[in-house]
Amino acid sequence: MENTLKPMDAEQLREYGHKMVDFIADYYKSIESFPVLSQVKPGYLKELLPDSAPNHPESLQDVFEDIRQKIIPGITHWQSPEYFAYYPSNSSTAGFLGEMLSAGFNIVGFSWVTSPAATELEVIVLDWLAKMLKLPDQFFSAGQGGGVIQGTASEAVLVVLLAARDKILRKVGKKSLEKLVVYASDQTHSALQKACQIAGIVQDNFRVLKADRNSNYSLCPEVALEAISNDLSAGLIPFFLCATVGTTSSAAVDPLSELGKLSKAYGMWFHVDAAYAGSACICPEYRHYIDGVEEADSFGMNAHKWFLTNFDCSLLWVKDQRPLVQSLSTNPEFLKNKASQENAVVDFKDWQIPLGRRFRSLKLWMVLRLYGLENLQSYIRNHINLAEQFEQLIKTDSRFEVVSPRNFSLVCFRLLPAFDDHDNGYKLNYNLLDAVNASGKIFISHTVLSGNFVLRFAVGAPLTEEKHIKEAWKVLQDHATTLLRSI
Repeated sequence: MENTLKPMDAEQLREYGHKMVDFIADYYKSIESFPVLSQVKPGYLKELLPDSAPNHPESLQDVFEDIRQKIIPGITHWQSPEYFAYYPSNSSTAGFLGEMLSAGFNIVGFSWVTSPAATELEVIVLDWLAKMLKLPDQFFSAGQGGGVIQGTASEAVLVVLLAARDKILRKVGKKSLEKLVVYASDQTHSALQKACQIAGIVQDNFRVLKADRNSNYSLCPEVALEAISNDLSAGLIPFFLCATVGTTSSAAVDPLSELGKLSKAYGMWFHVDAAYAGSACICPEYRHYIDGVEEADSFGMNAHKWFLTNFDCSLLWVKDQRPLVQSLSTNPEFLKNKASQENAVVDFKDWQIPLGRRFRSLKLWMVLRLYGLENLQSYIRNHINLAEQFEQLIKTDSRFEVVSPRNFSLVCFRLLPAFDDHDNGYKLNYNLLDAVNASGKIFISHTVLSGNFVLRFAVGAPLTEEKHIKEAWKVLQDHATTLLRSI
């Protein structure tokens, strides 16, 4: 038993930890050798692993070997420089070190007293980020507002929706729940729909407003106003409007100022979801994309997407914390303590869905300190420059077209169909997507815009360089040539 792994032993941790860091470093060193998109079939792992856990300890070396042979083939490599699907999920040395430290401390920081540094560091780094984004003073912790780290943007939109729901119901009465109406464009992330389902919003009262190519897929205030007016005439209660900076499909940007003023005129909660593109707004030349955020009640961005902070780390700011706390707080006897009872501290358990919470601010703090604002800005600018290069490459090949204006580092494009193509290139582009992803050389994803099947090329992986953009373009061109010859 002397050689078995103890639950916690400093010297064993040192030995095994070094081996694990070496393993991970070797993974990153060889990441380009793996197919970007996992090529396994459903159920593959059940055939490779035993049907019960071992009775006796196994060696770390044996575990590493199984990871190499059995786990890695089933991984889609989000950190690969050839990963261009969805939106990025950034890892970094600083983020990884912060994650290690968080795991090492392994605190459960639901209230200030459970680890004061966890709460206070979170307050400080969210203020740092607010300053970098030039958010209005109301979003800083010095007033009634402040920032909090959620797991994902889905959690962020849920907690503010619940706060907005309860705030309006205190005014109009709890029996009016079935009259409450939520508004967003058809480009808004599906997380809002799920939030409505959880919050008990009547399905028919979730207004999905059409955004089309005429507005570059942003939400027109006139469309929102018409919907609000119709609902008011029907005796319903408009209470929540969500705008997006960098939509999932095409990175479209909703007009925040106009939508915010509209929300204020009708007493609605205005939430701005900048999960993807918020990171870019630390650069002065892109800050204008969140002009109008001063009208918002809440604002969110994901540091784990494009800000070199390992998943999960979603940042949410509110102008007034009170609706959040009133909606989400509980105060059982076992959680009572002097600091909380005297209202001398923030207890972030009252700003989120779960009770427990990880020390996420450590990794964000380490990213900010070990890279600094200027390097982070350069990192963002480099990806946008690479996306511009990819966009120009598309324009050199008459077989392709850019479908919507490029925003940030996302390029939406498609292979042009023949004039008499019966589905306007839907199957053609589906087949191109399938072929390039099956090759394992790159991984891209798709969307549908104005009925067209569109390919999405999102630049943002930490290791991506110009050579990877050129290689990806060649993969796309070669597969397009093969497809067009077969027609």
